[in-house]
Amino acid sequence: MPQAVIKGVKMKNNPVFRTTTKILFAPIIVYGLYVQFHGDFGPGGGFQAGVIIAAAFILYGIVFGLKDVRKVAPPRFVAMLMAAGVMIYGGVGVASLILGGEYLNYSVLAHDMAHGQHYGILLVELGVGVTVTSVMLGLYYAFAGFDGAGKGEGE
Repeated sequence: MPQAVIKGVKMKNNPVFRTTTKILFAPIIVYGLYVQFHGDFGPGGGFQAGVIIAAAFILYGIVFGLKDVRKVAPPRFVAMLMAAGVMIYGGVGVASLILGGEYLNYSVLAHDMAHGQHYGILLVELGVGVTVTSVMLGLYYAFAGFDGAGKGEGE
C-alpha cells in the first residue's frame, strides 16, 4: 500500500506527525466518551461520539499505517463490536418488551419513568456509539486496504 503523503511529506516517517498523533490519540477518545455520556443532557450522543472515537483510530492509521492500526484495533474485534452495538440497542427494546412496555419504551426500565428514560437513552446511545465507531473503522479498513486493482491488502 502506498504511503500517505501530504505535499510530498511521508506521514509514516515524519516525527512531528507521529508525536502529535501519540499525544492526541487518548484525548480524542476521551472527548468522544464525553460526548457519548453527555448526550442525554445536551447536544451530542452516540452517533457523534462514534465518529469522534473512530477519527482517533483513523488518524492513527493514516500516520502509522494500516498494519499498525489493525494491531491496535484488530478487524475481528471491530466486527464483534459492530454486532455488540446492535445487540445493545436491540436488547434495550427487548428488555422493555419483557418488562411490559412497548419496544424501546424506556419508562419501564426503572422504578419511575424519569430514571427509566435516563437509563434507556444512555444504553441506546451507547449501542449507537459502539456501532458507529466500529462501522467507521470497518469502512476505513476496507477502503485503506483497497489497492485500486480489485484486491485488498494481503491478497
